[in-house]
Amino acid sequence: MIVGKVVGSVVATRKNENLTGNKFMIVEPYSNMEGTGRIVAIDNVGAGIGEDVLVALGSAARIGCGMKDSPVDAAIVGIIDDSIGL
Repeated sequence: MIVGKVVGSVVATRKNENLTGNKFMIVEPYSNMEGTGRIVAIDNVGAGIGEDVLVALGSAARIGCGMKDSPVDAAIVGIIDDSIGL
């Protein structure tokens, strides 16, 4: 799981049918992990631009957003209300 800030949104009119009706957000991770750039994550919690969020990656993302049979690799699973050290 990573912590990041929502910096934008993505609109895709053509996508896998399992993704229809879902919102996609662009998240910029706070960590400096090598090779980590901005991430497009499915948003089922209603995050907005400028909010700090928790993002699950890989199979945990599919399970965390209840879409185990969908092509999801990143999902916003929480909105951070307060933290120390961000």
